[in-house]
Amino acid sequence: MTTPVTGSAVLAGESPIRVLIAEDEAHLGAILEQFMTARGFQVRMVRDGRSALELLRRELFDVALLDVVMPELDGLEVLRLVREELMPPEVIVITGNGTIETAMAALKLGAYDCLSKPYRMAEIEALVRRAWEKRLLVRRNRHLVARLHRAEEPAVFLTQYAPLRAVLAMVHQFAASLLPVLVTGEAGTGKRLLARVLHDEGGRPHAPFIRVDCAALTAATVFDELFGTPSDAQATADETADRAVGALELAAGGTLYLEHVHALPMAAQVALCDILDDGAFVPRRGERRVPLAARLVASTAHELSEGVARGMVHEGFLHRVASMRVVLPALRDRPVDVLLLAQHFLATASRGRGVRISDDAAAALERHSWPGNVRELQLTMQRAALVATGAVVQVSDLALAGASASAGSDVSAGAGASLDELERRHIAEALERTGWHQGRAAEQLGISPKTLYRKIREYGFKRPSGRNP
Repeated sequence: MTTPVTGSAVLAGESPIRVLIAEDEAHLGAILEQFMTARGFQVRMVRDGRSALELLRRELFDVALLDVVMPELDGLEVLRLVREELMPPEVIVITGNGTIETAMAALKLGAYDCLSKPYRMAEIEALVRRAWEKRLLVRRNRHLVARLHRAEEPAVFLTQYAPLRAVLAMVHQFAASLLPVLVTGEAGTGKRLLARVLHDEGGRPHAPFIRVDCAALTAATVFDELFGTPSDAQATADETADRAVGALELAAGGTLYLEHVHALPMAAQVALCDILDDGAFVPRRGERRVPLAARLVASTAHELSEGVARGMVHEGFLHRVASMRVVLPALRDRPVDVLLLAQHFLATASRGRGVRISDDAAAALERHSWPGNVRELQLTMQRAALVATGAVVQVSDLALAGASASAGSDVSAGAGASLDELERRHIAEALERTGWHQGRAAEQLGISPKTLYRKIREYGFKRPSGRNP
């Protein structure tokens, strides 16, 4: 049995576990909310099933406690609907009658467990923590499976630009080395793709390629991400083994890719300096030293030397991470690649439908300055593949600044649009075309469901009324 963990342990070195409580009995709900909050959990409370479903669709929770009998929608119906969402929480169903039929129905719908009233508060806390640990493992497993699937398709960096071809030839020469590599260049120039090229050409293309977005980390979460979750001294051996493993261990035998490395918290930079010097590290769940068996590749759109001057980047970290350095040019500096890449992105997005680019559209693509670089071009061609009515992409399908569009066309609103706005409209159109089926929309967009879920939250999209309860 898991020993309950105190609130201070929940908060030490990791983000609070986010819990939704849906309980229509006001007195019982208030007691449960007060207890869970005092134990260090981040708690939201609702009194009916409809409010629970709306909140679960709007915010991200780790665990949901759902009473079966509630106004509007019962707990089992909320469970059924929320399991259709991207990244649903682990759900614990609470029932007042405790029948076997109710428990079986809840488990068949995907509940983590079913708990009967009356219950002990310590029992609730232990169950929530075990559900949270399962959620961590599921997320980590999905992370690894996605990496393995992508590793099956070798990365290809397309270019006809002679200076960049020379850079790629140099990359091929030192790809097998274990020296850290720093890739720099403006946003959207292909830094992540080049990291994959380094990985694939390093002789172990099917080894793990673990990406860490440093811009998404904080001082409170960075060590969990890199070194894993700390052990609980009172946990059993099996529970300790189930703790989330950090990126440094997951990348063993392969590549650890630190994206937006300029944003890595200073404490983590210092720790990585020591690790690169020693060639080993100690995971947070144990005391045994583990060899650093991963190649480090970092990328940034910023000049790290300026970060050193501002006190944001550790000078020693800069020297270690930039043992080898690759600078990627902006797309405006390699205009010979625009049509090559446009045709490639269009063929991928149209899934073999034979869609081609008209002469006028090709000229418009070559005239555009591409402030968002290759990523902007990719989004443009993905959108064009969606909105083109025939087998030919016209200028009006591109939504480029300075390109003519049909009068009254929605596309004309894209003139001068930023990369973020172009991406926002592209995602909105995919969601609308698929009737807000997020799995199909993610497939059409060529991104993972997790990325789509994050973009929906980032851009503040709301599910239209009438699309599911």
